[in-house]
Amino acid sequence: MNDCRIQIDGREAEVPAGQTVLAAARQLGLDIPTLCHLEKCGPLTTCLVCLVKIDGRLVPSCGTKATPGMVVESETEEVHAARRTALELLFSDHVGDCLSPCNLLCPLHLNIPVMIRQIESGDYEEATITVRQALPLAAVLGRLCNHPCEKGCRRGANDDPAAIRELERFVADQDLAHPTPHLQLRASPSGRSVAIVGAGPTGLAAAYFLVRQGHAVELLDRHHEAGGTLRHLAESALPRAVLTAELDLLTRLGVRFKEAVVLGHTHQLAELSGRYDAVVLAIGELAEDEKEKLGVPLAPTGIKADPNTCLTGLPGVFAAGAAVKPVKHLVRAMAEGKAVAECVGLFLRGAAVRRTDKPFSSIMGRLDPGELRLFLQHGNERTRVDPCSACAAGLKRVDAEGEASRCLHCDCRSSGNCVLQHYAQTYGANADRFRSKRRPFEQQMQPGGVIFEPGKCILCGICVKLTELAREPLGLTFIGRGFDVRLGAPLNRTIADGLQKIAAEAVHHCPTGALCFDEKAAAQHVSSSP
Repeated sequence: MNDCRIQIDGREAEVPAGQTVLAAARQLGLDIPTLCHLEKCGPLTTCLVCLVKIDGRLVPSCGTKATPGMVVESETEEVHAARRTALELLFSDHVGDCLSPCNLLCPLHLNIPVMIRQIESGDYEEATITVRQALPLAAVLGRLCNHPCEKGCRRGANDDPAAIRELERFVADQDLAHPTPHLQLRASPSGRSVAIVGAGPTGLAAAYFLVRQGHAVELLDRHHEAGGTLRHLAESALPRAVLTAELDLLTRLGVRFKEAVVLGHTHQLAELSGRYDAVVLAIGELAEDEKEKLGVPLAPTGIKADPNTCLTGLPGVFAAGAAVKPVKHLVRAMAEGKAVAECVGLFLRGAAVRRTDKPFSSIMGRLDPGELRLFLQHGNERTRVDPCSACAAGLKRVDAEGEASRCLHCDCRSSGNCVLQHYAQTYGANADRFRSKRRPFEQQMQPGGVIFEPGKCILCGICVKLTELAREPLGLTFIGRGFDVRLGAPLNRTIADGLQKIAAEAVHHCPTGALCFDEKAAAQHVSSSP
């Protein structure tokens, strides 16, 4: 078969005649989104998120064959808007949360469900990595965080929310008790330097995330000990040994502390800007007599900084935390430190500077009693365990694992691996654009550990085609007509009956997590995979 030349976004590609536009685009390294495409299944053209423009028409690239001289538009705003609309239409009937409510409410985006499952299974090493990945000064937050995550815990609608903060503290304390506490991985040295003025919660958090990016970080503070407001707390609220241990971890990561630095007195901002590639002002609330000595633009609440970039208007000078506006809670002060670290990192790489987008999540909202019962079947019936209020010790190991077993697994089991979630984030989809009243949440527990959630199924047809190719005795099919079409097995049989041979393959290729395994079955398939 002869090759033919086509053009995609101004780039030429020579492809076999009859090859799809999708395959040609991938040959050029273009990421055209697909939810219903699997090579062995052939073009299904059901999701319509792979649209491209050819000869003035929007067509699905997975089902359109290349012809000589074809000119394709793939990465234009018009095409992106069409793909975004296709994604939003899929969400119009989507029932499920990508991220659990507790995860969504954590200002530092700790993956709480994953941490809880790791504790429940006794995998403390992995739980430590999960916690340290998200939380600077984890043992401090485990004692002082105002735990907004627990307000979202669905277990609280039945009895009491999971003791999430105490579980975070348990993991962090276990880590600090180890002879060599865990250190998060650092990127290779970038050759760039950052000065952070102010060693309070925001500055410490900024240092934590910037040093992990590979930058040389120096933390400057007017006091002789780092910690800011944390140093003024009672021993019963925050033991000095805990704060010291967490600060030692920062030193081990490579953060350098410099004491007795007073901006506007011992050091001038212009001097710091000349010595470092970027400067972060995290100096807390300012007294009136201090403001004018800083040499930065001011607003009524403090330093004037762009809320989207944290830039002050001076080249390479950023500001965050209470120095910019009042910050009520510790976890939010540290979240501001993380945000400015992300902005500084982009600046040092020469990229466009802006705060990182929040992770995408479809949100199911409040559950009715019947829906809550479906989630309750995944949690232990035991009551909440809190540590003794009269003693300094946190949860014991047996209590921590028991408390973790109360989790209802509200997050999607495919979150992080869901193709629909990934492209919704990429294209900035609005999950609520076409949504009206949602249909009830369903969760069908199948024999063999398969879970089917009909509300997440986009009727892509991949699993139906796979059962056909595998010559399943029963297989899967589409049942009903029009808007009432649903995936099922023939003859009113179960999904498991239709997946006797290829359950693992169907779960693996499901683009939305409508088909997944429970924890036990998932662990078995992971351990048995080559």
